[in-house]
Amino acid sequence: MPNKAKALPRLSRLQELLNYEPTTGEFSWKASRRGTALSGVAGSVHKGTGYRNITIDGTKYKAHRLAWLVVTGSDPGDLEIDHINRDRADNRFSNLRLATTQQNQRNLSLACTNTSGIKGVHWHKQRNKWRAKVQHKGRFIHVGCFELLEDAAAAVQKARRKVHGEFAS
Repeated sequence: MPNKAKALPRLSRLQELLNYEPTTGEFSWKASRRGTALSGVAGSVHKGTGYRNITIDGTKYKAHRLAWLVVTGSDPGDLEIDHINRDRADNRFSNLRLATTQQNQRNLSLACTNTSGIKGVHWHKQRNKWRAKVQHKGRFIHVGCFELLEDAAAAVQKARRKVHGEFAS
């Protein structure tokens, strides 16, 4: 079961403290906090996850969720905010979209164990061909076996677009 999303601060509080530039994805502080002058980009990027976090009133929030709130005026709630280009530090509004957990999982980067360089394509030793498959609802859909890697790549991409729509990657 997915974790329940942390409620975001009130939009008015966010607008009181921060400026957000949708074309760059950067937040900056409007004024000093606790008597300390602040300048530059608000928050910091977590080394482990790559997400930019911003602390407001003692609570840490992910910058992409705050960006969604500033632009749309609504808290995404339990939905996730997907980074279309997979760069977790790129919080330009044009790079963000609402997604279910399942949709967001489809936009993952290539697995480190992948040897073909193409998601969903691997070498089938018994057939001496490239095998293409797509995962959907926990099951694998066999797309086909191909002599050429390029043909397998084209077939798996077409199948992924058909099955996953805009979240195909």
